[in-house]
Amino acid sequence: MAGEAQRRSQWPLALTLLVALAGLVVLWFYNWRNGVFVFAGAVGLAGLLRATLSDTAAGLLHVRSRMFDIIFLLLTATAIAVLAIIVPN
Repeated sequence: MAGEAQRRSQWPLALTLLVALAGLVVLWFYNWRNGVFVFAGAVGLAGLLRATLSDTAAGLLHVRSRMFDIIFLLLTATAIAVLAIIVPN
């Protein structure tokens, strides 16, 4: 029972990793800039999920305090997106 509940609590991390993987597929096979934007969206999604879910529901997205996790993930997503904009082809 406890193992099943623990697996169910990892859906935020699994969803984030799935979106990040989709970004890497887009980056590799189609357009690198669009792939980087999708990857940045995955990191931003992790930050939003961390902001809205409780510590236990966030699963492995819970690393430090809630504020630290949210600020770090959203700033990282912003930095990735800004770099995707300013880096020339």
